[in-house]
Amino acid sequence: MISIRQRKGIKATEVSEDYSAPQESVKLESKLSSGCTSRRLWKILSFTIGGTVALCIGLLTSVYLATLHENDLWFSNIKEVEREISFRTECGLYYSYYKQMLQAPTLMQGFRGLIYDNKTESMRTINLLQRMNIYQEVFLSILYRVLPIQEYLEPVYFYIYTLFGLQAIYVTALYITSWLLSGTWLSGLLAAFWYVTNRIDTTRVEFTIPLRENWALPFFAIQIAAITYFLRPKLQPLSERLTLLAIFISTFLFSLTWQFNQFMMLMQALVLFILDSLDMLPAVKATWLYGIQITGLLLVCILQFFNSMILGSLLISFNFTVLIARKLQKNLKTGSFLHRLGKLLLHLFVVFCLTFFLNNIIKKVLNLKSDEHIFKFLKAKFGFGATRDFDANLYLCEEAFGLLPFNTFERLSDTLLFYAYVFVLFITVIAALVVAFHNLSVSTNQPSTNKIQKSIDLKPETAYNLIHTILFGFLALSTMRMKYLWTSHMCVFASFGLCSPDIWELLLKLIHLYNPKRICIIRYTVPILILLYLCYKFWPGMMDELSELREFYDPDTVELMNWINSHTPRKAVFAGSMQLLAGVKLCTGRTLTNHPHYEDNSLRERTKAVYQIYAKRSPEEVHALLRSFGTDYVILEDSICYERRHHRGCRLRDLLDIANGHMMDGPGENDPDLKLAGHPRFCEEVKRNLPPYLAYFTRVFQNKTFHVYKLTRNK
Repeated sequence: MISIRQRKGIKATEVSEDYSAPQESVKLESKLSSGCTSRRLWKILSFTIGGTVALCIGLLTSVYLATLHENDLWFSNIKEVEREISFRTECGLYYSYYKQMLQAPTLMQGFRGLIYDNKTESMRTINLLQRMNIYQEVFLSILYRVLPIQEYLEPVYFYIYTLFGLQAIYVTALYITSWLLSGTWLSGLLAAFWYVTNRIDTTRVEFTIPLRENWALPFFAIQIAAITYFLRPKLQPLSERLTLLAIFISTFLFSLTWQFNQFMMLMQALVLFILDSLDMLPAVKATWLYGIQITGLLLVCILQFFNSMILGSLLISFNFTVLIARKLQKNLKTGSFLHRLGKLLLHLFVVFCLTFFLNNIIKKVLNLKSDEHIFKFLKAKFGFGATRDFDANLYLCEEAFGLLPFNTFERLSDTLLFYAYVFVLFITVIAALVVAFHNLSVSTNQPSTNKIQKSIDLKPETAYNLIHTILFGFLALSTMRMKYLWTSHMCVFASFGLCSPDIWELLLKLIHLYNPKRICIIRYTVPILILLYLCYKFWPGMMDELSELREFYDPDTVELMNWINSHTPRKAVFAGSMQLLAGVKLCTGRTLTNHPHYEDNSLRERTKAVYQIYAKRSPEEVHALLRSFGTDYVILEDSICYERRHHRGCRLRDLLDIANGHMMDGPGENDPDLKLAGHPRFCEEVKRNLPPYLAYFTRVFQNKTFHVYKLTRNK
């Protein structure tokens, strides 16, 4: 080789240089190889530490919430009836089916008892698995009967420990989502700390354990984490398939465990629709997610014996419409800015018109009225005309369905969460607007030449979480009960932004202070300082909470339940308020006339009829109404009859008076068309033991809170 090169006139120095070049190349490759190895080891170490911290922080949160529940009620020391009474309102109703399954002689008999239930609504046999989301209670009761734990763990503890265990999964999922968005597990740690320090606004699991949202939200958080990962570009085929499987399973479990699933996923579908329309995520991935939502919901529909409320949901209609409209309206993402904007507006109009058209057709075919009370409520809430509808006003007057109170932001600001959230939201919204404008200005088949686009970018997973937090924020602001969906995601979004190099890079470039080392220092220093602040300010208070011991005390309700168990027939039918009757079902197993699960039109009509015990009606009318439902005993509550919790116009007796066309009690104005009632208020007058009332009602029990009357048989 040397002789050949010499013949071509290569100098000796060149030959020596030719010898040294491979040696330098080998050294360079060696350095690169060692660098790659060290980076790989660092990633493995970081993943191991971050994963361990995630599991630990999830378990600690679970233990913390379980301890608060124990300390607040002294749950381990109170009687069984007191434990059951502590599951207030609809929580008690759901837990009663877990208890019912455990008390059944066999699993098949218990399952059959749920499908052909005649105790939840008197004189009617209903399929509870169709009407309610109680598969979790069924699954848990089967586990308890199958696993060898009966000798070591009481059924109620198996139930509540499962729910607190799900909280560990919930916090871990929030942690992972923040980690995926920011690239550092420090972000996940900050999200978890914020979740705990804002506990009042992020969860209510410790005092509403069996509530459907406490089952569903952990699966929703897993779904969001999986979608965040799925939207990353250039995923390996195997990773993509596994992620899609995780999204499907979490979507299915979320839908199965909460009756409001369709409304939450409709918001999620709107997020995908907005991003897809603005070309901010791959259309193929959006299609996959639409399909998973539809498939998951239809599978739940099958398991719920073809629940018509699911088939008639806006989500099903919307997703089908989006997929159809996309096929019909091609070339949406081509042309000039104004051309594309016009086509986009037309696309929006077509999608929403088709959605409502298809939804109305489905509802008429199925004769569906299960969710009409929600739309009546929304119509009245947003000022589209006043209403005297009892169901709509019942929701309007509940604090949980009102606007988000201003003091919520004061509490969130106290932990610095709200300030961090607004800061991150402001920057990402600006980036999203720039990217959206650029996407509308440039056709998909044209190369990007815009320098601004090259300096400002928004990853699909970041864009998804941005629109998600905005839409769910509007939902929380309008309806306080939904704040738990937003506040937990606030923790994720704020912590991601403070630890994200992209967010800090954009900010520092805007103020001309960009430096890679400066970004690295800031993205780790800021979250660490906030973590130190949270520990310093809230650790003493958390320790005080854990040391504060209380005890459950409700002697009047305990006395009532004990009396019902010992003095009434097992087949007796009870009428009363929805909330109290859920406890009657759980503690005594007696048959009910109505209950708190309000997603059925005939049940709502029945509840309004039963509530005439608090209206201005004659004893004959009340007796006839109650007996039409087979009622044997009616329970009157002084807290409802003489209610002071709500203002005038929102007391239950006021809602009944307005619905009946009667003037309300007390000082204040009435609508001019309301009339004086022809009879006094039943719940007040029946206590006077006057002959017209004694002919139909006999008082058999009373204490400081409750009055129980036995109804005479129809003559």
